[in-house]
Amino acid sequence: MELLKVSSKSNPGMVAGAVAGIIRTSGSAEIQAIGAGAVNQAVKALAIAVSYLEGDGIAISFVPSFADIDVGDDQQLTAISFKVESRKI
Repeated sequence: MELLKVSSKSNPGMVAGAVAGIIRTSGSAEIQAIGAGAVNQAVKALAIAVSYLEGDGIAISFVPSFADIDVGDDQQLTAISFKVESRKI
């Protein structure tokens, strides 16, 4: 499963295009976001990706969860992780 990392400065349209491309080729992806701004951009990207894939007859579903991310020096941050899967309409 390909991992995309989203920040608060990520362009939702570009992230949506990346998600749509991954879903078309492999059927699943994972998005990770740390912080409220990054989660906001990730959710917007998922909403846009839905419209990008509609024309291809592909729907997506996603499930949020928590993920602990190692950032070095024995420190961890908690991210929101979205597991994205394709399904036929």
